[in-house]
Amino acid sequence: MRVRGIRGATQLEQDSASQMVDEVSQLLTEMLSSNGVKTEDLISIILTSTPDLVSEFPAVAARKIGLGSVPLLCSVEIDVKGSLPRVVRVLMHAHLDKDLADIKHIYLKGAIALRKDLAQ
Repeated sequence: MRVRGIRGATQLEQDSASQMVDEVSQLLTEMLSSNGVKTEDLISIILTSTPDLVSEFPAVAARKIGLGSVPLLCSVEIDVKGSLPRVVRVLMHAHLDKDLADIKHIYLKGAIALRKDLAQ
């Protein structure tokens, strides 16, 4: 079985704990289902957020959808002038028998602008 990275991102409308949990839960769920990944296939998940998101950790959403046994790491994105605000990015590592071209990277809401070439 190969190790694959699956990317995703979403943009929140506002910095609130409930929106962080709702939006990141939706993103992670879509990343898993679109790629046929089961929890036991996951190796780790890195979640980053832009510096303007301070109300909640994105990993809280992962734990709420049943990914508490998966190693999770939260970090802050580089504060680049003019970058898209209120964005959570995800890099999911999984055991997956798919070619790189068959991986579905998921970009939701305003985050579609980040990678129009990858957005589903």
